[in-house]
Amino acid sequence: MTAVAQFVVVAGMSGAGRTQVGHVLEDLGWFVIDNLPPSLVPKVAELAQLPGSDLDRIALVVGPATKNERLLDAISGLRDGGAEVQLMFLDADTDTLVRRYESTRRRHPQRTEEGLSEAIEAERSDLEPVKVASDLVIDTTSMSVHDLRRRLGDDYAPEQGQAKVLVSVESFAYPKGVPGDADLVIDCRFLPNPHWNEDLRDHDGREDAVQRWLRDQPITDQAYEQLRSFLTTAIPGYLHEGRAYLNLAMGCTGGKHRSVAMTERFAAWLRTEGYTVRVRHRELDA
Repeated sequence: MTAVAQFVVVAGMSGAGRTQVGHVLEDLGWFVIDNLPPSLVPKVAELAQLPGSDLDRIALVVGPATKNERLLDAISGLRDGGAEVQLMFLDADTDTLVRRYESTRRRHPQRTEEGLSEAIEAERSDLEPVKVASDLVIDTTSMSVHDLRRRLGDDYAPEQGQAKVLVSVESFAYPKGVPGDADLVIDCRFLPNPHWNEDLRDHDGREDAVQRWLRDQPITDQAYEQLRSFLTTAIPGYLHEGRAYLNLAMGCTGGKHRSVAMTERFAAWLRTEGYTVRVRHRELDA
């Protein structure tokens, strides 16, 4: 190729947000082709090689009828030709996908004689090889369109060019479920809970008062140092294995005090280590 083209191939569950991802990437300056059959992927690569072509950032959104082996073969062909390719897989839990389909009254593309939930589970089984082969899995279960746009804006904005190392640090509440795309989960429920301090109950872990109170508890600094030591070893290890993204989730009971304060503290430290950091407080941002 006369120039190395950067491709993002967007696959995943029907209803998990493939179309929305295509729209966002288009807004970010990518050349987007929606519902592309894998057999046409080599043709797109040829266009990117033509003299004078400015197609250097191309997003291919594959449709639900795509055969796994054809898609994976097409991606291998792109990589063999020298292109930089990232396979993105969008996922969501079955209950969420059912609600999305019921709200739109669209027919699910998976052919089945049974109900909607069964069709979704059948598609999930069919797409498992693609998910396993993916470089990036995004769980959109608890994401709004705006959340998804922010997520992609951090990673694919035009000024960023090549993919970069990104560490996502997210706080959450255990009763509402662990984030589905978490790589590492840290349970902060062993820390003293500011909720039982009447002066702090109505505040959250982003505020100095809550952060200072937690740091005054001896166990907090001890745990922070031990976890930081672990992450100092673990994060480079993940990256050495070829991961360009790492999602760190920190949970507590309400997702308001302990996990939020620890998320802020670890995010600040990771920035000093030179990582690009994205922070999300799932329950507070909802």
